[in-house]
Amino acid sequence: MRARPTIALLAAVTIAVVGCGGDGGGSAAAGDGGSLTVYSGREEELVAPLFEMFEKDTGVDVQVRYGDSAELAATIAEEGRNSPADVFFAQDPGSLGAVEAEGLLAELPEAVVDRVPERFRDPDGHWTGTSGRVRVIAYNTEELTEDEVPDSVFELTDPSWKGRIGLAPTNASFQAFVTALRLAEGDERAREWLEGIAANDPKLYESNIPTVEAVASGEIDLGLVNHYYLYLVKQEDPGAPVENHFLEPGDPGGLVSVAGAAALESAEHPEEAARFLEFLVSDEGQRFYAESAEEAEYPLVAGIEPREGLTPLAELRGPDIRLDALGAELERTLQLLNEVGLTS
Repeated sequence: MRARPTIALLAAVTIAVVGCGGDGGGSAAAGDGGSLTVYSGREEELVAPLFEMFEKDTGVDVQVRYGDSAELAATIAEEGRNSPADVFFAQDPGSLGAVEAEGLLAELPEAVVDRVPERFRDPDGHWTGTSGRVRVIAYNTEELTEDEVPDSVFELTDPSWKGRIGLAPTNASFQAFVTALRLAEGDERAREWLEGIAANDPKLYESNIPTVEAVASGEIDLGLVNHYYLYLVKQEDPGAPVENHFLEPGDPGGLVSVAGAAALESAEHPEEAARFLEFLVSDEGQRFYAESAEEAEYPLVAGIEPREGLTPLAELRGPDIRLDALGAELERTLQLLNEVGLTS
């Protein structure tokens, strides 16, 4: 299977199996509740409240297996139609597309498809975006003014940034950015950029949160991250000297992407899987990002406004690529990251 080499190309991750522990006391319409198994490439601290909301509303008992999105995609490919997962909740479209390429995803209900704009879902109806994000450069405001922060990721290969940049190469969102870079600029230029970054001795982190924390502490000056992790760090330390810098329109480093979800065709609990997907794109599920979540992702459903202060999603313009194209290119991106020495 195409996705199998993914495992060897990623650092080992610890995957925990965690019950969300709902009280089972859902609404009358929930009936006897049922059960659901979710493989979540989204971090527990970000999405556990969503699972708890769904459990409370429906009485469905949700069991969640957390891990890296690309690693979980490879696991599903290995398990095939014997996978215990009913739903794959991924950090990026590339991981969803990799599973789709194996023919393992079910067709989404119209009630899900019709809620999300076309640019943020699979055109064949096998996965949907659930929340939006944009790639940014987080910078230390005590070391740099915003005018000093590069407007393009291509400027980061300048030797003046040596030892000052942080990134998370095994994280799915960084891998999606590199794939977008390849699609927008070609493999040769993408390799040149990665080699230039590697030559600048970047500090490598497991994920976005420690990258932003490192910027705030002064360990690094710049971090390549998704926009919403700033809000998580500010939640813990409102005075942290770190802010987001949005890149120039069309720059590959400003990829506008989504987290997303899909039901497996082999799901043992297809009705519960459909209910969960409908919940994720419901008004309640979408308001979570604007009103309740510690981070500030973008709701995707019309009529649900984002957190105050965020640039409207419609005004953000990253590279001109299709998100559904990311999945087929994920394996090559992982190989490239390995070849230039950013992963092992």
